[in-house]
Amino acid sequence: MATATPQITPAGLTQRLIREHLLSEHQASTAQQEAARRRQPLIHYLIAEKLVDSLSIATAASQEFGVPLLDLGAMTLMEQPFELVDERLVRKHRVLPIHRRGKRLFVAVSDPTNDRALEEIRFNTGFAVDAILVEEAKLSRTLDRILAAQDAAMTEIMETDLEQLELGQGQPEEDAESDLHTDDAPIVRYVNKILLDAITGGASDIHFEPYEKYFRIRIRQDGILREVANPPVSIAGRLVARLKVMSRMNIAERRIPQDGRIKLKISRSRDIDFRVNTLPTLYGEKVVLRILDSSAATVGIDRLGMDPVQKEAFLECIGKPYGMVLVTGPTGSGKTVTLYSALNILNKPDINISTVEDPVEIQVPGINQVNMNPKTGLTFAAALRAFLRQDPDIVMVGEIRDLETAEIAVKAAQTGHLVLSTLHTNDAPQSLVRLANMGVAPFNIASSVLLIMAQRLARKLCPHCRQPEELPREALLEEGFTEDEIDAGITLYKPVGCEQCVNGYKGRIGIFQVIQVSEAMGQLIMGGGTSFQLAELAAQEGFADLRRSGLTKVKAGLLSLQELNRVTKD
Repeated sequence: MATATPQITPAGLTQRLIREHLLSEHQASTAQQEAARRRQPLIHYLIAEKLVDSLSIATAASQEFGVPLLDLGAMTLMEQPFELVDERLVRKHRVLPIHRRGKRLFVAVSDPTNDRALEEIRFNTGFAVDAILVEEAKLSRTLDRILAAQDAAMTEIMETDLEQLELGQGQPEEDAESDLHTDDAPIVRYVNKILLDAITGGASDIHFEPYEKYFRIRIRQDGILREVANPPVSIAGRLVARLKVMSRMNIAERRIPQDGRIKLKISRSRDIDFRVNTLPTLYGEKVVLRILDSSAATVGIDRLGMDPVQKEAFLECIGKPYGMVLVTGPTGSGKTVTLYSALNILNKPDINISTVEDPVEIQVPGINQVNMNPKTGLTFAAALRAFLRQDPDIVMVGEIRDLETAEIAVKAAQTGHLVLSTLHTNDAPQSLVRLANMGVAPFNIASSVLLIMAQRLARKLCPHCRQPEELPREALLEEGFTEDEIDAGITLYKPVGCEQCVNGYKGRIGIFQVIQVSEAMGQLIMGGGTSFQLAELAAQEGFADLRRSGLTKVKAGLLSLQELNRVTKD
């Protein structure tokens, strides 16, 4: 537990103010009596009546009570643990949590004699609490600004109908609705704020993670997980219950994973879907929300990050009447957005497009979209067979996972349909070998696959704060730059960080390896060529690999070498 703030009567402070000629004895006596009559803290009374300025009284109080003094105006409050203390206590006692270190919480106060406030916060949070003295005027301005922002956020939540949720894939609506009344308003507001902050911050995932002695909330922003809140572990069950109610899950079932969905209407033209999954862990259920923004479908091919040659090859192949286009990369590398950017180009009234996914992440009018459901027998293969009986022009398969799906997709590509799909491999040449390893005949691969594209998502350098970086020639050669590029001059940039970005990065951009299957590559596939042989042939034919494509963006000042190494180096 923290050491208690010394119990010193207000008279001690008034005596110091008198000694320092900040108050006369008559003013001090009157102030004490009047503050007591109004049931108002003496410090607040002195400042309100302008008897002593805020800085002078804070300095005197710090010396009298032995509490450290902090200039709140010189402190950046972007990461203060505001969410750890109930908003009701903040408003009631006019205190501000400013820093957390382990299980110790440092709280800014203007009146160090207010032991009741510190004790209530200690009891409410379970943390040891230390008081840090600040000027009353600066504390009031800071609190008013933060609380106004909180109120504005809640107003925005209410205006965007955050409670107007559509039924997901979980329990019946009437059962879920009966549980809504069990949720208390603070938990509802807290969850709503987390969701809204994640949306406005451009996050892709939200992780609610229970542990033995603490509870953690993290968001994935630009591909990097970042901790944003540590609510008391005592409310973990209520937070999880609220999320399960919103996503129409069975709140009584805690032993098995569950899947659900939340749909939020942000505006008349924009909906945000959350794909929700629970997982039983040692200390409770972990809940992960995947944010699915349908506006990603209209991101446009030009904003993906392909260079002109890659873009031309991609557009050429998706414009063909039949064949297969494969996109590969790890989870979260933007494969779905790339495929939907293509579908958005192809989506016309005279084109019949059908997709099967697990699950549908981006909803697009004019496209027939199917959610895979293995429990009912609706697998990728079953959906593909049904598609082919409905006269499709274009088919998209969320992922080719097995031989049955691969063979049906290949046959569809060979019989007059354009097939788009994804694979989980590290680069484009490995995709061709993966199909062969599944059992697809090499001749069918060579005759059906038009283009394979591997991709990664990398964080873009913030254009406002990036700074030039110098590396020796040997280091540049080791990173993959050629002698000619170095002789011509290369300007590298490193991340710095400013108010407009996160740690020097702002947004993400794709890095691509685009390979068109040529006649020579087809011959190599049919001859049982390895992924290394296919990669060598692709390089000879002028197709840049992921590393080379990334270095081009480094030279253009879009990426840092550190970020490129993070996403492309083995």
